[in-house]
Amino acid sequence: MVDVNGASTSSELAEWSVAPEPVAGPDATDLLRLYFTELIVRYSRRTATEAEIDEALADEPSADLVPPTGLFLVARYRNQPVGCVGLKVLTPQITELKRVFIREPYRGLGGGSRVLDAIEQAARALGATAMRLDVRADLVEARRLYARNGYVEIAPYSDARYADHWLEKQLRHPTSQADH
Repeated sequence: MVDVNGASTSSELAEWSVAPEPVAGPDATDLLRLYFTELIVRYSRRTATEAEIDEALADEPSADLVPPTGLFLVARYRNQPVGCVGLKVLTPQITELKRVFIREPYRGLGGGSRVLDAIEQAARALGATAMRLDVRADLVEARRLYARNGYVEIAPYSDARYADHWLEKQLRHPTSQADH
């Protein structure tokens, strides 16, 4: 259920769980195929072929989204795998957001913010102080999600093939009780 301001209700948010899963596992593999399918369809404005999806998976591997070089999380809504997010360690202080995806029927239910929160917590646990990402111009919903969650435009930090915008969020670490 969504309230009058378009935000998910707390009972709906309780239906979400986000946890690490092997990037090569069956749920992750299915979600990554859906992620790349959507990217191809949106970019080319036509149906994606299986060969194109396979090529995208090969061109943009996710094998580094495993410790110690990264992490991959699967989002579940009512125990159904419906989304994913990954992080790649760029430096000990900087991580990169990768593969943010929520399946179409589950969008608008708070999952995007849940996966961002979960991956940012994981980045903090690794000692990161910043999360970066690049995004295509046509992914306007994703850009709105990032802006709502504190990501701001920065100068290009990569030469990613399809990147049009580069964003970053400073990750604040909780203060310890000794600081008070």
